[in-house]
Amino acid sequence: MPSPDATPPTAAATLATLQRWADQGWLRALDAQLAGFVRQHDPQATPPLLMATALLAHLEGRGHTCLPLAALLRAPQALLAWPEAAHTEWLHWAQAHSTQTTDWLAALRRSPLLRQVPAAHRPVDLFAQADADTGQPLVLAGSDSVPLVYLRRYWQHEQAVMRGVAQRAAHTHPVAPHAVRSWLDTLFGPADAATPDWQRIACALALRAGLTVVTGGPGTGKTYTAARLLALLWATQPQPERLRVALAAPTGKAAARLRQSIDQALADLGPRLADRINLSALSQGLGAASTVHALLGAQRHSRAFAHHAQQPLDVDVLIVDETSMIHLELMAALLDALPPHARLVLLGDKDQLASVEAGSVLGDLCAHADTPRYSAATCTYLQQSTGTDLPVRTDGSALDQQTVMLRQSRRFGTTIGAVALAVNAGRARSDASGAPGAYELLQHDPDGAVALLAAPVAPTALARLATHGRSGADACYADYLQAIRQRPAGAIDEAVHSAWAVGVLRAFERFRILCAVHDGPWGDVAINADVQRALAAQGWLTPEGEWFEGRPVMVTRNNKALGVFNGDVGVTLRNASGDKLRVYLLDGDQLRSVPVSRLAHVDTAFAMTIHKSQGSEFAHTVVVLPDAAGDILTRELVYTGVTRARTQLTVVEPRAGLLGQAVAQRVLRSSGWGA
Repeated sequence: MPSPDATPPTAAATLATLQRWADQGWLRALDAQLAGFVRQHDPQATPPLLMATALLAHLEGRGHTCLPLAALLRAPQALLAWPEAAHTEWLHWAQAHSTQTTDWLAALRRSPLLRQVPAAHRPVDLFAQADADTGQPLVLAGSDSVPLVYLRRYWQHEQAVMRGVAQRAAHTHPVAPHAVRSWLDTLFGPADAATPDWQRIACALALRAGLTVVTGGPGTGKTYTAARLLALLWATQPQPERLRVALAAPTGKAAARLRQSIDQALADLGPRLADRINLSALSQGLGAASTVHALLGAQRHSRAFAHHAQQPLDVDVLIVDETSMIHLELMAALLDALPPHARLVLLGDKDQLASVEAGSVLGDLCAHADTPRYSAATCTYLQQSTGTDLPVRTDGSALDQQTVMLRQSRRFGTTIGAVALAVNAGRARSDASGAPGAYELLQHDPDGAVALLAAPVAPTALARLATHGRSGADACYADYLQAIRQRPAGAIDEAVHSAWAVGVLRAFERFRILCAVHDGPWGDVAINADVQRALAAQGWLTPEGEWFEGRPVMVTRNNKALGVFNGDVGVTLRNASGDKLRVYLLDGDQLRSVPVSRLAHVDTAFAMTIHKSQGSEFAHTVVVLPDAAGDILTRELVYTGVTRARTQLTVVEPRAGLLGQAVAQRVLRSSGWGA
């Protein structure tokens, strides 16, 4: 084998270029190092192979599953979103080598570190025909027209998810459509054949197959639908008491909200069902909702889980909420751990931010959700089971037959909903049709439910908003701090103390500041400090050291022994005796607490990132944009922040035009779905 000294100088020059780009912050050090690893193990590695490796690692770090080679060479800036200087250097490098996809493919295919799969097939069909697997770290998949380069691990995860989704969507359960129709009429009321009731349709579809995907914006009734599905399953099972149901979500907060929402929906069903279904037995049989990691049995210092194909979950039905937050690797593990007979129902908003880690699973699953692709057989089944007549399209996959988009939102009838719809449509300003844009809606709401704090804005103005609220939206942090002051003096009864602590926590949940970024003057770190100083200056807080009464905190690391998980939010309060500080947390109606001395991994949580807020809602939500636009400032980010608001919304724009830039920039993650 040739020594590294025999490597063409252009390869060494490419590694030097990649290292310089890492020093500039355009790449991560890890990206350049991976290219160096490839050259170390393949001394004949060509410059395109080294560049593709580094850019693949870079894109994976930004949430992409693969590197779409043709898209990189055709429109690099759209994919990389680099600063102008970096873009110029990339173009110079590419033009010095090649911008032809065929040349890059030839260079990549020569490497023994790359496993090529046949181009004539979709990736999901390639297992039996792939090249021999010798542990190659890179995989070339897709086709000659749409070549996709993967890190080995992510290709395997994507294959597992594609295969698992296809198998479960095609796995059918016996259903008597006319019996289903009777129960759906009981659960939802009489059907209107001309107007599709998508919640009813979702229940009917979920009853007949192993996988159903239900997407929709806030207020469209995803958990309301899930509760009725559970009642329908209970009603149509020969031995319903033996039905094993699990509820899960990516975070503890989202899991608690899922259980609370389903309990409320089941309680609301009581009068409608009378004595036909024992809803109390159904609710008691659900058990507590958990995080997906806890459900699978996460193990410390390991990526493996206790549950997998050889040790599957003991469930018949699994309902997962906030699926947009689940990354590719976790979804692969979840599908692997489900027994073959189990039904999986995935709930989520396809337009929200995707997971922090690689993959946009819900977005990929819902690629055709806006326009249903139901076959003639599916439409016939829905007509018989729901009484709904739908137009027929015959080009849908098995997954398409099991995907439902809920379209009617209670919240989207409000001004907040109108802002969310405008953002989601990419409409910053009113368009030619007269549809209002996000700016007009925020600036001209006569009721004051929404507002824009526009440039110039100082952080002190945000601190005033946190301490006093604003006209039309008076919810602020004074609410929970006033509740703290109402604590009875001295040692108090545990029951009285618990009721007081619950009141404090509910008051705290009325208001929240959500930031687009972590660092900088408009990031959550700086704003937390600003708000804390403002509250202390007004006498609301007395910060003494790290821990003090009234300090809100977010847990940043799972601790199963303490029963706290990453993303849990609580407030520091005195215990019933009044002599010790504990952090109190609320899961639905369940109060729990942890001594502050046991919590080593927490952040102050007056402000939090929009990413961390997913799965939560607040009466008055303040969305803070950073003072500089970048690739992180996107339509999906703003939409996610806006839709955390229940009744009042304030958007803070430190520099004019930032909201418009964000609305114009979409997150498009590359994957092999549809390739």
